[in-house]
Amino acid sequence: MQPDQTHSPNTSTSPSKMERKKLTVLLELIQFIRPYKGRVVLALVALLLTSAIMLSVGQGVRFLIDGGFAQNSLTELKKAIIFLLTITVFIAAGTYIRFYLVSWLGERVSADIRIAVFNHVITLHPSYFETSGSGDIMSRITTDTTLLQSIIGSSFSMAMRSALMFMGALVMLFATNIKLTLVVMILVPFILIPILVYGRRVRALSRRSQDSMSDVGSYAGEAIEHIKTVQSYTREKEERSSFAIEVEKAFDIGKQRIQHRAILVAAVIIIVFGAITSMLWVGGSDVINGQMSGGDLGAFVFYSIILASSLATISEVLGELQRAAGATERLIEILQVESHILAPVEYAVKADSLRSEIGFDQVTFHYPSRPDQSATDKLSLIAEKGKVLALVGPSGAGKTTLFELLQRFYDPQAGRVTLGGINIKDLDPKDLRQQMALVPQHPALFSSDVFHNIRYGKPDATDKEIIEAAKKAHAHEFIVNLPEGYHSFLGEKGVRLSGGQRQRIAIARAILKNPTILLLDEATSALDSESEHHVQKALEELMRNRTTLIIAHRLSTIQHADQIAVLENGKLIEMGDHDALMKNCSLYQRLVELQFKHLN
Repeated sequence: MQPDQTHSPNTSTSPSKMERKKLTVLLELIQFIRPYKGRVVLALVALLLTSAIMLSVGQGVRFLIDGGFAQNSLTELKKAIIFLLTITVFIAAGTYIRFYLVSWLGERVSADIRIAVFNHVITLHPSYFETSGSGDIMSRITTDTTLLQSIIGSSFSMAMRSALMFMGALVMLFATNIKLTLVVMILVPFILIPILVYGRRVRALSRRSQDSMSDVGSYAGEAIEHIKTVQSYTREKEERSSFAIEVEKAFDIGKQRIQHRAILVAAVIIIVFGAITSMLWVGGSDVINGQMSGGDLGAFVFYSIILASSLATISEVLGELQRAAGATERLIEILQVESHILAPVEYAVKADSLRSEIGFDQVTFHYPSRPDQSATDKLSLIAEKGKVLALVGPSGAGKTTLFELLQRFYDPQAGRVTLGGINIKDLDPKDLRQQMALVPQHPALFSSDVFHNIRYGKPDATDKEIIEAAKKAHAHEFIVNLPEGYHSFLGEKGVRLSGGQRQRIAIARAILKNPTILLLDEATSALDSESEHHVQKALEELMRNRTTLIIAHRLSTIQHADQIAVLENGKLIEMGDHDALMKNCSLYQRLVELQFKHLN
């Protein structure tokens, strides 16, 4: 973990490019709003009605001054007050409807975007996650969508209301007194200058602010995930310091953003109320000289205040919309990422109809993050149907890479991987993976109970089937001794279990799936000798009549294999059974010798 994290090309944008981005990116949200156009129309109707009624308050003010105060008439005053109270009731009712509908829309659209982004992310090729940190992706799904929720449910509505009120107030100003309106309008262009200049800066800083918050989340998540390592190496002080650096970076960017927003709002207020003051001087002179009534001036002041407050709101909300544009851009970036692993447009063959014979034919593969280093180099081998093929070799030999290519998490740059003689590129990836069960070296367990984690291998399995699979994996005994048995919560990544227990849960999951192809990646590495003996018996039963590929270092998992492939630097060195390799393969002999030394 380093404090000076950088963004990948997929997730960052240069400041100059960001400055060219406009609020038009918010139009991308229309696709999520369109399904609720009925509620949008109702909200707009409520908005139009409340805006129109609000503008009629100015006429009530004029009536109050000219009819009530000027004529010293209690009857006229009473009529004016009743008129204003009636309008207030209608404004309140309309505002309630608009606020509820728009807030509901913000919540609903935010939820839909979260679902859309998550649904898309889990279909992306694994190489995407080599260059895009999980913390950044989670920040987009949570923080950015929460921001959009407040924007759609509040700020966007305020912007529309203020825009309508501005236009309506402007019309009423001209209708009331053209001379005074021209005085106000002379200063309007000066209001637009700070909005345009500082609005662009706020937009760029908003995107940088969102990216910096992603860095903070990524760093904190990584430290918490590896908390035992942090504390084991007594690095708490250094991690605090590094995290503080990340937080201060985010704070500095946020400080710049709010400073520009504050300048924007302050400038608009000064210019707007400067215009109102000028108008009051000219209008007050006209009232004194008898050129206009006090009621007209009161109405004009009211509309001027509406105009000013609308502009002030727009300038303030513009900053929020800039942030929304940054958040939308980050979310759309993910939605526009295309997976490199796609199902063929047409496929006549289903994977479950093919012989479970696996072939690697002259396969050359480079990981996207290491394009100059071959993980496999023109590698060819065959795993026969119903037989056990063990893959052995030093670290970096390409063993795990073969598993990932077989499951089509990646496609090789050259050569082909086959199932039953058919290139797996010609099969539906979901259909292909359904034929396989993987038991990894470090099992992936979810923050749920035992039933959920084992049932992951077969979603429609009954509790009885799950318990039977656990018994075959020799996991039942320790499961029933958990506080709530099969309903026991295992914690994040199964943290409440030992390494051996987690591995047996993963084996039970594979047993439950009942696949035609079994992939065991150091499946017994975390087990003690007694547990390994029991699990090995369960695996032997599971492997019967199944094509099995095993990555293993332990001699006990190598000797029973029908064939053993010895790999080094992504190449096949030798292939044969244990006895043949002990005679003919020096690398295999060395691996066995090292293992014996380890056991002794």
